Amino acid sequence: MQKLNVKTTAVLSLACGFLSAFSTGLAAAATPAGPEHSADMWTGTWGASPVFPMGQEINNQTIRQYVRVSCGGSKVRVRFSNETGSQPLVIGNAHLAVGGADGTIQAGSDHKLTFAGLDSITVPAGAPAVSDPVDLAVAPLSTLAVSMFIPRWTGLAVVHPLGVQTGYISKTGDFCTATKIEGSPNKFRFFLSGVDVSGQTGAATQSMGGAIVTFGDSITDGYASTVDANKRWPDRLAERLNARAIAPGQRQYGVVNAGISGNRLLHDAPAAMFGPNGLARFDRDVLSVSGASNVIVLEGINDIGQSTSFGLPEQHVDAAQIEAALQQIIDRAHGHGLRAIGATLLPFEGTAFANYWSAAGEAERIKVNEWIRAGHFDRFVDFDKVTRDESHPSRLKPDFDCGDHLHPNDAGYKAMGDAIDLDIFQ
Repeated sequence: MQKLNVKTTAVLSLACGFLSAFSTGLAAAATPAGPEHSADMWTGTWGASPVFPMGQEINNQTIRQYVRVSCGGSKVRVRFSNETGSQPLVIGNAHLAVGGADGTIQAGSDHKLTFAGLDSITVPAGAPAVSDPVDLAVAPLSTLAVSMFIPRWTGLAVVHPLGVQTGYISKTGDFCTATKIEGSPNKFRFFLSGVDVSGQTGAATQSMGGAIVTFGDSITDGYASTVDANKRWPDRLAERLNARAIAPGQRQYGVVNAGISGNRLLHDAPAAMFGPNGLARFDRDVLSVSGASNVIVLEGINDIGQSTSFGLPEQHVDAAQIEAALQQIIDRAHGHGLRAIGATLLPFEGTAFANYWSAAGEAERIKVNEWIRAGHFDRFVDFDKVTRDESHPSRLKPDFDCGDHLHPNDAGYKAMGDAIDLDIFQ
């Protein structure tokens, strides 16, 4: 991968945190609640969006990764990704189990994953691969472990770089069935992009409302949240939805996080870890999610800040261009029967990243937020209102600031998740 200079590295970090979406906003339009989903249909319960190949090279090694699901079920399948890869990906063996601590799995929970009945699969460059379903009772908010043996050199791996979760890479060999993997800890997501569930567990009788996809940048991705603690705002949304689902007549929902740190709507940033751009990846990361019924969009702040921070005047965009991109997302979501929920952009004055904030950029953010509040989306959530310092509205509340004046901390992410009106999802 091309070396980055100090300035670019700083901007990488900064770009990580932009876009997730929603707050205490009122319904912008009286749209229907969306179709009911049968419990026997597949519903996305976890996700991570791959970026351009930039991960370490894997060769004759086993990767074990942990995911906390949102909704539960009695059957599970896993989606692997070579969608941004440049050469075939060989998965020699793959297993699914209930996750334990420090690279372990719970005894007796291991299940082999197959692909059309085959033990292994070669995934072409540009393609995903979905495993056959396995019978495994998965409780809401439980942790699964996905192990995959890669027998052949990968080149730079397809990854999701901001995992905020510790996984493990073995030294050499197939350790998919090992109770504990001895290897190097790693925070990337390798070749793993989704988990689906179907059916119900225990005495559950709730109907399914489908999957809510949270589409955005590092603020959705969970930059600066506590590692291995599930403190992103989509995590908090999933917790609240599951608490409500206990009540009679309430639907269950999956929550799939499709945030990419540093991501922009209209341009690929000059760093592999930030792309593809939002308009290019929307079909892959939202419309392809099993049972997708709603999308929450929090994206655009990097479009405002990165052009000046990276010194790319030819990529400057104004509010009107961001609004047009958001309208494209609304139209494409509606074309597939999804409800589109907009989230206002968070304040970012004082950011530590060079040339990222400016008075002109702040004026564009205000215009975009006014457009979102004006009713173009089916609903909106006002994350700006929830997170801003009322005495200085262009800045984050100090209690919600991770320290870089751009990304929330755990408390800020919790406030965002708590601000979402669950009556949107009925």
